[in-house]
Amino acid sequence: MLEDKLFEDFKQAMKNKDRLRSSILSFLRSKLKNVAIDKRKEKLEDAEVFDVLRKEAKRHEESIEQFKKGARADLVEKETKELEIIKTYLPASLSEQEIKQAVDNVLKAHPGATMKEMGVIMKEVMRELSGKGADGSQISAVVRQALNTQS
Repeated sequence: MLEDKLFEDFKQAMKNKDRLRSSILSFLRSKLKNVAIDKRKEKLEDAEVFDVLRKEAKRHEESIEQFKKGARADLVEKETKELEIIKTYLPASLSEQEIKQAVDNVLKAHPGATMKEMGVIMKEVMRELSGKGADGSQISAVVRQALNTQS
């Protein structure tokens, strides 16, 4: 499981005295533990771990943008390094074509769907693509485009 891999990598980073890697992995383990407590679980499923990692990656990306606007190159560099560590545990992002295929599959089950049903379509597409490295905003754009061309 991914959670176990994070723990093993954390131990290795501590042995190697890699402060940055051990720090970010410790932080991630803490986040995962908090989510597990909230969900009243001993261990999280890999899909749940991916969700936490994606949220942290997105938070780092937003921080990088803010630090760039504030001309804080030192913090941009730190956040970028941390983001790279987080990304090593995330699955490769799906291509737009793969997302379109999943959206098409869901739309086949809902012929004549309109923008009013976007929430239902999004929920089914997200369920189908969960844990596969798909970004919600990218999926939303593809669903919106498909619904607009369908109507």
